[in-house]
Amino acid sequence: MELLLVEDESSVISLIQRGLKYEDFQITVANDGLTGLKMARSKKFDLIILDVMLPQMNGLDVCRQIRSFDKDVPILILTALDQTEDVVEAFNRDADDYMTKPFQLEELKARIHRQLRKSNSNNSNNHLIQIDDLILDRSSKYVSRDGKAITLTATEFRLLEYLMVNKNKVISRMDILEEVWEMDINMSTNVVDVYVNYLRKKIDKIYENKLIHTVIGMGYVMRNEN
Repeated sequence: MELLLVEDESSVISLIQRGLKYEDFQITVANDGLTGLKMARSKKFDLIILDVMLPQMNGLDVCRQIRSFDKDVPILILTALDQTEDVVEAFNRDADDYMTKPFQLEELKARIHRQLRKSNSNNSNNHLIQIDDLILDRSSKYVSRDGKAITLTATEFRLLEYLMVNKNKVISRMDILEEVWEMDINMSTNVVDVYVNYLRKKIDKIYENKLIHTVIGMGYVMRNEN
């Protein structure tokens, strides 16, 4: 497995290199954002660990740039920034996971392996999911409703995919947070509400038949009520 670590703190680099020494990873290190971006462009990695506060280029800008040419590589943000707005901004840039420093090495390993399993699963599962006239193609990352293409960010796509896979099932905000964002249970579930609203504007707003429903006190469910 090829892993790109974009990090400027030598102690963090050393900790991760030692911790993943026996995990069958080949780790490439970039000490600034610009170098990290160039490496991501020049080689296909299985996963990228990305700090935010980096020399040359901010990590979130690096993340956004990577998504312009690689929609699929898992990107794990590892940073000291721990405010909700920081998390939301990272997922707005299409990061897959967010972990704060200081961190436990075993948790980092677990998150890495989960992202890799999810990536492999997405590549092997059935490609098409459909509810009413809403179609999601896992392979091409294409979403349409009533034949009209809908543009989603990577995070919006993951959220919609999770809701569609679990159609007719009421899912709690915490379950969504842990599955789609894989966040620590102490993180605010407001992030879920924000992204559900994003989806509703794109998926439901102009259609009479609403597919995303709120179950008060319980969470959200995706179903066709017609």
